[in-house]
Amino acid sequence: MNHPNIVSRNEWITARKRFLQKEKEFDRRRDELAAQRRELPCVKLDKDYVFVGPEGRVSLRDLFDGRRQLIVYHFMFDPSWEEGCKNCSLLADTFDGGSVHLPVRPGPGSLDQHVQLPRPDAAREEREGPAVHDELGTAP
Repeated sequence: MNHPNIVSRNEWITARKRFLQKEKEFDRRRDELAAQRRELPCVKLDKDYVFVGPEGRVSLRDLFDGRRQLIVYHFMFDPSWEEGCKNCSLLADTFDGGSVHLPVRPGPGSLDQHVQLPRPDAAREEREGPAVHDELGTAP
């Protein structure tokens, strides 16, 4: 592993300011791309998607819960696995932190899992106890 050069504070500040300009340019370009993405056309859905969660079957329209947007995360969990993807599990374990923010946003959240429930919740409960929020999964 290459170690960074050790320099004086003034040299570091000079290098950091140069790098900050590159970061700001990157931010501007990312913002431009995000604006272009928001301008892309939409496709009308002509299929009735049905999901299965702790409360039973629910339609895609119902997941929106009257809001304009829906936040979906694809949780990778192969039916042959004992536990979900380690990175997905790490991220999913932090979802409760956003639970106070999401109700005031225009879009509800959903966890997309291509497995039968409650297996992913069982793995989570084994690690940290019962979940404090509902998660929905897609029917296979």
